[in-house]
Amino acid sequence: MAAKRSATAVWENDLLKGHGQVKSASGAFGDLPVSWAARTESSGGKTSPEELLAAAHAACYSMALSAGLGRKQKPPQRLTVTATCTFDKVGDGWKVTTMELDVTGQVPGLTPAEFTEAAEAAKVGCPISGALKGNVEIRLKAQLS
Repeated sequence: MAAKRSATAVWENDLLKGHGQVKSASGAFGDLPVSWAARTESSGGKTSPEELLAAAHAACYSMALSAGLGRKQKPPQRLTVTATCTFDKVGDGWKVTTMELDVTGQVPGLTPAEFTEAAEAAKVGCPISGALKGNVEIRLKAQLS
């Protein structure tokens, strides 16, 4: 059975002076303010589609890595994943150009080489990575703590 999740955005005014809000249908988060300036300048306490994409990628990737380590009978005690999404001007428009994943793991009984191998496999197997593949460069830095 397919799972469907949704969010709603409301935008008011033009792009540069306007503002909006995004909220999840689940109620997990509500009325997060967004603006063009939050995307291209200082966030000013507002979020952006790129920050939300980074959050989705960090969460998805941590689950994919946890699952892969579990299949190897080496479940993690803790995984900390930071995803950094770069939104840049390309030609006449704007584009998400890169996503950097930085993962630190506490995994008893695993060597650094085994962790790096598992981290790379998770990068390939992560559904959000798959959605970005071919369109956004995904970089990975992995280390055991």
